[in-house]
Amino acid sequence: MDRQQLRELLDSLARQEITVDQAVDRLKSLPYQDLGFAKVDHHRGLRCGFPEVIFCQGKKPDQVAKIFQQLMAVNRTILGTRAGAEACAAVREVCPEVEYFADARCLVYGMPEKPLFSGRVLVVSAGTADLPVAEEAAVCARAMGNPVDRLYDVGVAGLHRLLHHQDLIRQSAVVIVAAGMEGALPSVVGGLTDRPVIAVPTSVGYGASFGGLAALLAMLNSCAAGVGVVNIDNGFGAAALATAINRAAHSLADAGGGEC
Repeated sequence: MDRQQLRELLDSLARQEITVDQAVDRLKSLPYQDLGFAKVDHHRGLRCGFPEVIFCQGKKPDQVAKIFQQLMAVNRTILGTRAGAEACAAVREVCPEVEYFADARCLVYGMPEKPLFSGRVLVVSAGTADLPVAEEAAVCARAMGNPVDRLYDVGVAGLHRLLHHQDLIRQSAVVIVAAGMEGALPSVVGGLTDRPVIAVPTSVGYGASFGGLAALLAMLNSCAAGVGVVNIDNGFGAAALATAINRAAHSLADAGGGEC
């Protein structure tokens, strides 16, 4: 349940369209529901602005489906990350409308038809090999209500490809940059914009990249101002941070602080 759903519920109660008992029935699963193998957090949308996200990796397909089914009952949008084909098949048995984004390995039910925020999130990848992480960031950011643009395969080995799209970078509210190998791209992007840059190291590279550790350390040591770093391959974490930035800007605009 999110804030808008709670407002609608309380408005219905105030207009006497539903009874107190009916309202209680809607709220009785808050703050969480115990399924035995998982405690489903129905309160997270109210606290954090987006419902609990299902990390599908390591869970049995039927467990993913059961959690998905419970979240569907009280939320408009449901997101599952690191989902394989078996998890997708199990979820589709309880929710035929679910969308599966294979490159991102994401399951999405109730993708917002219109963005909730005006600030655009630009997802940049250094190479095509970084695309799965970049797509996870892009799909998650869109599911969370952000307008999303993509700019792929513009790494530092051919810097002219990035410089050709500087207008797109300037038009963005937040830039997510996924890069492996030496992890230099976020620093370059950070030197081209005054917008927040979220760096995502990927596990792409040869032996000395140490599964993304070299890129992670390079990004943490960036000399460009305004670059934040999430964990290796964590496209979801980058999307969540970008959403928090956009939500804060949106709230300030609503409070009279200007357009976001």
